[in-house]
Amino acid sequence: MKRVLFGAIFLSAIAGCDDKKPAPAGAESSAAVTVMSAKKPAAELDTAQVKTLFKQLPKEMTSKKNPITAEKVSLGRMLYFEKRLSKNHDISCNSCHDVNKFGVDNEPTSPGHKAQRGARNSPSSFNAAGHIAQFWDGRAADVEEQAKGPVLNPVEMAMKDEAAVLATLKSMPEYVDAFKKAFPDDKDAVTYDNFAKAVGAFERKLVTPSRFDKFLGGDDKALTDEEKNGLAVFMKTGCTTCHAGPYLGGHIYQKLGVVKPWPNLKDEGRKEHTKQDADKYMFKVPSLLNIAKTGPYLHDGSVKELDKMVQMMAKYQLGKDLSDADTKAIVTFLNALTGEVDKEYVKAPELPKSTAKTPKPDPA
Repeated sequence: MKRVLFGAIFLSAIAGCDDKKPAPAGAESSAAVTVMSAKKPAAELDTAQVKTLFKQLPKEMTSKKNPITAEKVSLGRMLYFEKRLSKNHDISCNSCHDVNKFGVDNEPTSPGHKAQRGARNSPSSFNAAGHIAQFWDGRAADVEEQAKGPVLNPVEMAMKDEAAVLATLKSMPEYVDAFKKAFPDDKDAVTYDNFAKAVGAFERKLVTPSRFDKFLGGDDKALTDEEKNGLAVFMKTGCTTCHAGPYLGGHIYQKLGVVKPWPNLKDEGRKEHTKQDADKYMFKVPSLLNIAKTGPYLHDGSVKELDKMVQMMAKYQLGKDLSDADTKAIVTFLNALTGEVDKEYVKAPELPKSTAKTPKPDPA
């Protein structure tokens, strides 16, 4: 479950976005967006323009292919926390996407089976179901497809195959019953597809509305003057070209290093999946929701500080050297995107007990 790129954060309208995906509505030219300068009063922020560029988060991220039901969510929550779906019974979805840490583990790259580490940083599972695709390179169409990958990845949860996963689940009567309740129309409810649908249903309700959503909803006092000023600088800088909509990203692909080549960049991004030269160094633009809590940043987790990340994006994506004042203003706004987590919803569930038939851990 590898993290989406924070690297396209501050791409200007001049640089443009990936020609494979249209720019967000209303963001064709950041130069055309009328905003105040950092020195003008926050009250002059054009809130009408803000509401054109951004949208409030939905209450849940629905899918016609996988309708959300209480039974699916209940099962999906158990599966999300289930370590016995890893070869050595020591890793779950929550290990790398900790719901008590805004859906991440705050590691540059996450430890997997036998402490192996992959090459990319793990993204937040919060709000991810609203993105156009999953993984840094967009190789999974949705959270349901994404859920299948790490379980079988030898570096991550390292299960041998789908049959091994299903054997583990079927060894515990509580899981068999839970699958039957979640998928009552299926003759054989315990399938790998249904495993993914259940996890997906749980993740589709991992939505974190923030004070910015309240501001978009008409509560002018939801943001401080300093945060409004930071929003104005954010817009003025050109960030809205790629970071707009309800998730402030997650909806297009972009090249890392548009104006200046990114230093020491070895990961070819989306090209590794598509094999197309046009996709070299292209990554899915990250959502900025909860960004102050989900570091370290970039595909390799190489940047720890948010202010440094802001300045690097300005330099390599825009060719701009941001002042300390503008950097601080933008970071102030980004902190306002930290949302509310439903603690009851993400509370660790009681899991079924192992039986004599449950496969034993295998550290090999």
